[in-house]
Amino acid sequence: MITILYYQNPDLCLEIEIEEETINRIAFCDEPLNQVVESPFAQEIIRQLDEYFAGSRQEFDLAFFATGTPFQLMVWEQVLKIPYGGYLSYSDIARLIGKAQAARAVGNALKANPVALLIPCHRVIAADGSMGGFGGGNRIKRYLLNLEQRNQGA
Repeated sequence: MITILYYQNPDLCLEIEIEEETINRIAFCDEPLNQVVESPFAQEIIRQLDEYFAGSRQEFDLAFFATGTPFQLMVWEQVLKIPYGGYLSYSDIARLIGKAQAARAVGNALKANPVALLIPCHRVIAADGSMGGFGGGNRIKRYLLNLEQRNQGA
């Protein structure tokens, strides 16, 4: 059975799809729907998100499932290696996966990321230092990068 969990803080709203104690999708939303979810896994998701946004958690320990093309999986695997508070450019990721000319394709792979935050695609920026694209919008991308850089030593 698929359950939809909403998480909201003053800066963003997340819609989280859960199936059998695995996160299948995290997307940004405008506002949460009313709900009560009392499963232990849902409570753990909320606890870890609260800790992340409070600056006391740098890595998530939550089961998730992300399916994609072999290229997307290579990109997402590389993005998982970007440390908290750090960032790389789309062209950096392309070079690291051995596809130096594929920066635009890296951006498309990140656009298809089904589990935002867990695969931290917000840590990928344009080579010129600008934000590039982001499913939650550039305001939220900047917010997440600033949050992590501010709490890096926490």
